[in-house]
Amino acid sequence: MSQIARIAEIVLPLFGVIALGYFVGWTGLLRERTAEGLADYVYTIAIPLLIFRTLSEAKLPDALPWAYWFAYFAGAFFAWAIGQAISALVFGRPTREAIVHGFASGQANIVLVGIPLVLAAFGEGGALPLFLLIAVNLPLMMTAASLLIEGSGAGITRAAFLNLARNFAGNFILIAFAAGLIAQFLGLRLGGPPKAVVDLVVASAVPCALFAMGLALRRYGVAGDIGITPVLVVLKLLVHPLVVFLLVRYVLTLPPVWAGVAVTFAAMPCGINAYLLAERYKAGVAGTAGAVSLSTGLAVLTVSFWLWLLGVGAS
Repeated sequence: MSQIARIAEIVLPLFGVIALGYFVGWTGLLRERTAEGLADYVYTIAIPLLIFRTLSEAKLPDALPWAYWFAYFAGAFFAWAIGQAISALVFGRPTREAIVHGFASGQANIVLVGIPLVLAAFGEGGALPLFLLIAVNLPLMMTAASLLIEGSGAGITRAAFLNLARNFAGNFILIAFAAGLIAQFLGLRLGGPPKAVVDLVVASAVPCALFAMGLALRRYGVAGDIGITPVLVVLKLLVHPLVVFLLVRYVLTLPPVWAGVAVTFAAMPCGINAYLLAERYKAGVAGTAGAVSLSTGLAVLTVSFWLWLLGVGAS
């Protein structure tokens, strides 16, 4: 079987489930409340248990993967800087809106698309590097965006810091990451019926995440802001992964799977967190919502290209 055929076997079923979710949302077969409930299940139960199980059972690296983190976030913040500069200088958008647009350019869809695709492409070997990246990505990117936006107004307030801390303290993905590391450190392993329960829930994580993504796309729409939306999509799907690819291929020395996960994660479409941030601050909502939807639709092609370039399915 050719490499292209193998990549198609990885990518098409995943995006097919997203398309099915979109179709179901379009037909109204599921109520919006049901769609929100499925997304809540993914974020608060299924994915956290997947992270906990992986980290509690994995063999952790002897040292922190600084080069790995550097490669990914160098690309993320480069795309962010370009997106914010174009929004402000070319399109003349206000500072808060430009920050949101920059954030959308470098914020990948972590949970709903990233986890299923990375696991499908790299198997269980990709789980540990994936979750180590997720653990740093969420607090780093969200903190930077929130502080920049808050600082662009009356200045960073104590209330803003407290609100950010509450959001992180109640984030089940971060809680699962911490619990998994504690279990790893103490040598605790699930067994018997508890492990069987966790395994059943974890098995539902990937299809539910993809289906929830499709339902979400129906809600956000694809019209967006005709000026800035295509810019954000290009930065997220092409520029971000390109920078990471060049770093892991020609500058840094990383194990092949870790390098592949970093590039594939960078190639993910714009994350829903970008839309949620825009809604929270009422800035750049149309452009960001359009970027989330359009980048997800185009990702079936661009992700396939990056997997081909990485050599996934070549042997």
